[in-house]
Amino acid sequence: MAKKAAAASSASSSDSLGSGTKLVIVESPTKAKTIRKFLGKDFIVESCMGHVRDLPQSSKDIPEKVKKEKWAQLGVNVDKNFEPLYCIPKDKTKVIKNLKDKLEEADVLYLATDEDREGESISWHLQEVLKPRIPTKRMVFHEITKEAIQKSLSQTREIDYNLVRAQEARRILDRLVGYTISPLLWKKVAYGLSAGRVQSVAVRLIVEREKERIRFKKSNYYGLTAYLDKGGESFEAKLLTVDQKRVATGKDFDGLTGQLNAGKDLLVLDSKTAQSLASKVQAAQWKVTEVEEKPVHRKPYAPFITSTLQQEANRKLGMSSRETMQVAQKLYEQGFITYMRTDSTSLSQEAIQAARTAISEKYGKEYLPAQPRLYDNKKVKGAQEAHECIRPAGTHFQDPDDTGLTGPQAKLYELIWKRTMASQMTDSRQKQVSAKLSADNTIFNATGTTIEFPGFLRAYVEGSDDPEADLESREVRLPQLKQNDSVKPQKMEPTAHETKPPARFTEASLVQTMEKEGIGRPSTYASVIGTIIDRGYVKKMGNALIPTFTAMVVSKLLANHLTQYVDLGFTSEMENSLDEIADGELDWESYLASVYHGKKGLRSLVAEEEGNINPEEARTIKLDGLDKYEFHVGKYGAYVKTQRGEESFSASIPDAEAPADVTSDTIEKLIEQKIKGADSLGVDPKTGKKIYVLNGRYGAYVQLGENDDEEIKRSTLPPGMDPTAVNYEMALEILALPKSLGTNPGNGKDIKAGVGRFGPYVVCDGDYRSIPKTESVFTMNLEKALALFAIPKKGRGKAAALKEFGKHPQFDIEVSLFNGPYGPYLKAGKTNVGLPEGVTADTITKEKAFELMNEKLAEAGTKGKKGAKKATKTLKKAAKPAEKAEALGVKKVITKKKK
Repeated sequence: MAKKAAAASSASSSDSLGSGTKLVIVESPTKAKTIRKFLGKDFIVESCMGHVRDLPQSSKDIPEKVKKEKWAQLGVNVDKNFEPLYCIPKDKTKVIKNLKDKLEEADVLYLATDEDREGESISWHLQEVLKPRIPTKRMVFHEITKEAIQKSLSQTREIDYNLVRAQEARRILDRLVGYTISPLLWKKVAYGLSAGRVQSVAVRLIVEREKERIRFKKSNYYGLTAYLDKGGESFEAKLLTVDQKRVATGKDFDGLTGQLNAGKDLLVLDSKTAQSLASKVQAAQWKVTEVEEKPVHRKPYAPFITSTLQQEANRKLGMSSRETMQVAQKLYEQGFITYMRTDSTSLSQEAIQAARTAISEKYGKEYLPAQPRLYDNKKVKGAQEAHECIRPAGTHFQDPDDTGLTGPQAKLYELIWKRTMASQMTDSRQKQVSAKLSADNTIFNATGTTIEFPGFLRAYVEGSDDPEADLESREVRLPQLKQNDSVKPQKMEPTAHETKPPARFTEASLVQTMEKEGIGRPSTYASVIGTIIDRGYVKKMGNALIPTFTAMVVSKLLANHLTQYVDLGFTSEMENSLDEIADGELDWESYLASVYHGKKGLRSLVAEEEGNINPEEARTIKLDGLDKYEFHVGKYGAYVKTQRGEESFSASIPDAEAPADVTSDTIEKLIEQKIKGADSLGVDPKTGKKIYVLNGRYGAYVQLGENDDEEIKRSTLPPGMDPTAVNYEMALEILALPKSLGTNPGNGKDIKAGVGRFGPYVVCDGDYRSIPKTESVFTMNLEKALALFAIPKKGRGKAAALKEFGKHPQFDIEVSLFNGPYGPYLKAGKTNVGLPEGVTADTITKEKAFELMNEKLAEAGTKGKKGAKKATKTLKKAAKPAEKAEALGVKKVITKKKK
């Protein structure tokens, strides 16, 4: 564990920087590049590329001297003070060597990793690995600006060993839980499954929501909307009461069961009653019985913290939590925003002044409150170390239009900028008008809202991309209404409704729930959600998170046998304990011992429960309302079993089928298809073979030939096509895919259209393009395909160069300029270099391009023609299958041999 290095000393805020060479170590090359701009020639800024040590990831990482120890695979000696076995990954040996070489040149070492627990831990690991014999100082900052960097150099501190112990305890705790429970899942469910400490709870939340949807029984009810006229102005009113009995609306039904809440005397309208009422009130006299006006003030939202940024980026920009944090990390490292892992809503005085100046210039003084707004830093469960909120960096907030950012970075920066602006703007003032209207024995209600002064809504509306458009949609104007006024009925419209099951979690709502319950930490949410998707426990359908049958099975096993490890309260208490370690209030070793050892500890609990778990039962679940079916998880995915008389039948469940969406009709069709085989649509005129539409694990497809034929052709159905709607002619068209569209006049190669795993596409000589949703693979022709190829390829795949500069005179390798998601960059073989500030795609010259590539090519070891040719040859060899896979949207191509 962490021990203070006697050789390391820290400067106080009054220390002089002194003379000599100073080595500054940060986590990433981007961060290093940004910081170099603010430091003088006496500073060497290097990147350690993240963590330099970790617990062993496989048996290859374990040193020979401890390989035979019982605890070696675990990587933690649980019987000796929970001593961790730290290893330096192979890909970090060159990094460590470089840092040691640079350390030889330095007189002072500055550890400048992030100021959270993980950053503190990285600094400690660097100190342990490098063993510096020169003064070592810890410099911290929450934004990368010249002022912040200069200030941090003069206000260094020692490594905070409480933070280091808390991070180590978290890492060890995660290892103990994962490596103790996962082998149990391998034995009882399926090999390769895993059970992370926080991931398991997140999966349980998603599974429980799916169960709620399964138990839900929808109810139907009707309402009545009246379209009325007053002095030539039209407005709407909703039916409120009939014979003084209130009409049931959506809020009167239980959100979990879908049934009407008990104990309320309400009128539930059906279609016939609603139609009858509509005819009756259409002919009645309408009169205004009551009018109420009231002012409404809305205060702005607090600035972003980690969790709220993830939620809003998901809602507004469609970004996943992982993508949000990756983009935010880039913005921070380039000096655009403050540190993005924080639970603090505070703004510094300098930031408040910067926001007020920007508001006054951009929106006008009427949007500026008399006094700055201060936000209470409410201590959420286990808040991280206090920083400022997430805001634009510096003492002058750069306008989004002036940053030069593009793509996701530009969108996220603008979101952060607007939220920060709004947090210091005036309240929104609105007027709400409510009117009651009588017609025969009924009362209708009309409501209107007018915005008298938009205030902060001018800059930012939560969940909306366009504040101006959203302001318009929020206004519902009523005509001038007074008590006893008469109004004319224009049209009555009965409205059918049905109760909706609880909404599935999105990444935004899952983050919100996890934060509320104190599960994990906001800084880990992105990796938690990414992990449960990557490991096949959860899939995304649109924005919804849907559990797989594997998740249902694993969650059931953990809930039945290791209850506390998927319990929200228990997991939250674990986080609180880690916070106490960080505050120096709890001994890390005693805490880990209490969790792992003893009669109620993790080790003994798993050993005891292992004998109580029947593997066949563990792999099986039943769903409410489908009692005669058993759902199993097998080696090749989920399948369903049912008994018919004395015989048992089973069928595979397509991966795309969500547990809550499975019906008895779906299952019966799958089983019937398995028993009888699908009915043939007809015979292929060319081969004489029968044509079928079948369902498989990966969805519906058309098959040419019988299952026992030597040659069978299968073609995936295009996305969105209903298998039951496929007829003989359509099946022939699908089997003809990929079809030739004609010859590309540009290169003389054939262009084809087809459907792959990731949707419809056109391809020419290995160059793929996705067919847009507005088109169909069946309607594609040569003209439309050529138009798609004429559009420059974005993102992944082989993009066209903006400029070609020819071969580098020293390294004999082609240098080109490309446009990437984060702006223009130079490329030579596998080496990329971003354009520095002040250099654009239009102004860069050949000489400047070669100059910028010099250092990077030298670091890459591409020296001389021989090295360059070897690198180019390797690049070409690796690129061909990768480009094809990337063009199809595949991140990695894996080929498995059949057993």
